[in-house]
Amino acid sequence: MSPSPRKRTWVLLAEDEPGILFTFSAILRQQGYQVDTARTYVEAQQRMQARRYDAVIADLNMERIGLGLELARQAKELDPPPAVVIYTGYPTVEQLRAALALRVDYLALKPVDLEEIKMALHRLVTRRAVNLEKAMA
Repeated sequence: MSPSPRKRTWVLLAEDEPGILFTFSAILRQQGYQVDTARTYVEAQQRMQARRYDAVIADLNMERIGLGLELARQAKELDPPPAVVIYTGYPTVEQLRAALALRVDYLALKPVDLEEIKMALHRLVTRRAVNLEKAMA
């Protein structure tokens, strides 16, 4: 399932592990997404200020515990907000509650099932596009 061929779908992938960043971004590009990557929280913040993204995908514990949630909070404050996907290998109950409170759109557990993420991302960006079209009508 790839995004609509009519419009470029931009995804920001924030991940501090170079191997995961490379592999995950390559898979997203194969699916037809335009992908920007960020290896640090600050780099991800800068990218979100410079471009509007349809989706932001972040490791919950990039660089330090819970920093991905802070990035999610900032993404949700944008107008219009991108779909936000967080993934983690070691969630705490507090982190899961925080993700719910932030209205994170999707939470995946490591090891990440790539088919699951691809389908979820497709659903999220499609729903976001439909909602934006309705809001503009």
